[in-house]
Amino acid sequence: MDVAAVKEHCSRYPGATSTAYGPPSNVLVYYAGGRKFAYFKTSDPEKWRFSIRTTPERFLALTDVPGIKPARYLARFHWVTIVDVGAVPADYLQELIAWSHAKAIARRGRKAATRRRG
Repeated sequence: MDVAAVKEHCSRYPGATSTAYGPPSNVLVYYAGGRKFAYFKTSDPEKWRFSIRTTPERFLALTDVPGIKPARYLARFHWVTIVDVGAVPADYLQELIAWSHAKAIARRGRKAATRRRG
């Protein structure tokens, strides 16, 4: 998958929206239920690097793969950055994105349930 295909794939998820933020962050963020599930860096030198949330176990395995590294500022929450989306097999990349989207939806539901009880 190339960058355009990944952007299209992210936008097709139920409830997915995207917002482009300018300086200083320069990112294109994909949200589901108000929670971030993926983002692209939109400025050089890291233009079109793609970040998603993973499981703690997958985070450790993925960060051992060349071209995948802990996401700046979000690594403690198990986010990884994929330097070149074209280097990751499409089906595996889609699986990773699907999990990140599902996690965002689940966290949104849990937060709303907590508010109703309080």
